[in-house]
This record gives sequence, structure tokens and C-alpha cells, in this order.
Amino acid sequence: MKIDHKENFKIAALCGSLRTKSYTRMAINIALLGAAELGAQTQLIDLRDYKLIFCDGKEDESHYPSDVFRLRKDVKSAAGIILGTPEYHGSFSGVLKNALDLMGFEEFEGKMIGLVGVSGGKMGALNALSGLRNIGRALHAWVIPEQVAIPEAWKVFDDEGNILEESLKERLLTVGRQVARFAYLHSSEKALEFLRLWESAPENPGGGNQDAGLPKIQ
Repeated sequence: MKIDHKENFKIAALCGSLRTKSYTRMAINIALLGAAELGAQTQLIDLRDYKLIFCDGKEDESHYPSDVFRLRKDVKSAAGIILGTPEYHGSFSGVLKNALDLMGFEEFEGKMIGLVGVSGGKMGALNALSGLRNIGRALHAWVIPEQVAIPEAWKVFDDEGNILEESLKERLLTVGRQVARFAYLHSSEKALEFLRLWESAPENPGGGNQDAGLPKIQ
């Protein structure tokens, strides 16, 4: 399989952190490298660059700023989406929740979603990722089995955003690769191949290479 750039095949990562030196942003940038390895175009959607409004649930959107519609357009144009979040008080960030609330089925339905979470504590970001998995299901998206929850993130990255643990780097790359691969297959006519690979994606953590048997997009 080959991702043809003429198809404008894009994987986007939505960063749920507003911090300047955000470990979340560092992590999802690595995941995007995994998608780029397979030939996908990539985009980091940094919510600091969008002047959004709090979602009020009203049908009348005439008071919404233009950046709400720009965000929707950027997400809708992606074949797959990586959601990255810090864990705050046992959940994902409020800024990410608000951004997701400003979108809906039109941006997410039928798309691949990968999850990445970071935490300053030892427990990681599993609660945050569980919440995002529920949201992905509610939006009728396909949330890939592989996810990365990084505990004590301040020990994992240096000041330049380089990751210090090779095993975590490989897992982040795997998330990006799987989102790109499954999104490409899902958008192609190879439905049976997509289903076979989807069912083989959950791997025993002690079972070796998690990408074993998965074809490389050339």
C-alpha cells in the first residue's frame, strides 16, 4: 500500500494543553512522526492558535467566532485524528472538552482516533484516556486499541522536547502509524484487509513487535 500525496491524506493531532512547554504537545508530535513515516501528511492542531468560545449548546451559531469554523474545517479534513491531553483531576483537560463539544459527527464519524495522555503523577493518564475513548465512541469514530499514557512526564522529556525513553517513543510512533494505516485502509476498497488488521491490532505487551504482520505503506 502507498499513501498518494495527491489524495491529500492527512492525519491531525489535537493538543489539549495550552502550556508553552507542553509535554502533551511533545508526545503527539512524536506520534505524528509515525504517521509521516507511512507517507501521510500531518498537522498539529494547537488550540492556542484558535480563539474559541465556550460551547453553549445552542443551535444558533451566528455568535460563534470564525476560529470555531476553522477548527471544524481542520479536523474534518483529516482522515485520522490523534487526541492528546494532560490528565487533570482524573480526567482530560477542559480546553480539549470544550473544543470537542464545539464539533460533532461531521468532523469525527467513521474516522480513526488515537489517544495519547500525559501526567505528572505515577498513575499516568489512564482515566483521561478512558474518558476520551467514551467520547470517540459517542461520536461514532473508531478508537484504535493502542494508546499511550505517560506517567511522570517531567522525567520522560528534556527541555527541547526530546523523549528520553526509547520504549515510550516507539509506542508513540506506533499510535501514529496505526492511525494512518487504519485510516488509509478504511478509506480504500480493501475492507477485508482493514478488518483483518484491526482484529490483530490488540497485542500482548510481552508479545514482541506490535507492528509485526502489518504491511508498511510505501
